[in-house]
Amino acid sequence: MAPKASKGKKVAPAPNTAKSKITKAPANPLFEKRPKNFAIGQDVQPKRNLSRFVRWPEYIRLQRQKAILKLRLKVPPAINQFSKTLDKNTALNVFKLLNKYRPETKVEKKARITAAAQAVAAKTKAEPGKKPINVKYGINHVTALVEAKKAQLVIIAHDVDPIELVLWLPALCRKQGVPYAIVKSKSRLGTVVHKKTATALAITEVRPEDKQELAALVSAVKANYNDKADEIRKSWGGGIMGQKSRNMMAKREKAAAKAKKIAV
Repeated sequence: MAPKASKGKKVAPAPNTAKSKITKAPANPLFEKRPKNFAIGQDVQPKRNLSRFVRWPEYIRLQRQKAILKLRLKVPPAINQFSKTLDKNTALNVFKLLNKYRPETKVEKKARITAAAQAVAAKTKAEPGKKPINVKYGINHVTALVEAKKAQLVIIAHDVDPIELVLWLPALCRKQGVPYAIVKSKSRLGTVVHKKTATALAITEVRPEDKQELAALVSAVKANYNDKADEIRKSWGGGIMGQKSRNMMAKREKAAAKAKKIAV
């Protein structure tokens, strides 16, 4: 005889066992899904930023390391003063004036000497030309002009290497009372005198029509450099740490402040 079914309440199903029905949206037949396969020999790899993995040339690595060291290390005032260059507008006016007094090129010099030689050969009395008014260049020449107080304005490049070549020149200019300025860069100064680079240029005299322009430049330069001798002598540079180091120091300071607060 079959057992009778027990009459009682039905047992509730276990939780989370019922499968929820998820209704998927019907796929659009016009747009077929084509997943890419980036395995070897398959789809073209996406473009990635590989600059961290590039083996840069040695001169680029040295440039970057030097720039980082200049930020990290403490820079004494004598060297740090070369990082404070003349502002853009004043520098533009300085180079406008310098370009008016560029020395003659090799072609112009050859033409002048040839004309003088032809005059001598023809036995004609050549008129003695006036002494040309040019920009003076060459570190030894500029130094002699500053020592003799003949220079009215001295322009020094900010990126001379080694820096010891011009390190003492600002101090000499201040001692002799000669206005000086530091500008970017040695290659830009070189273009004025038809050279690749130039460490320093000096203006000894100008034509009457340019005297007012020179006076304005001298007053601006004196205010920025000669009159700020004490400030320049005291201002150190560098000591700027990287982002990781700054975060670490901030974390230490926060922990020290917290410990101090707890102790109190």
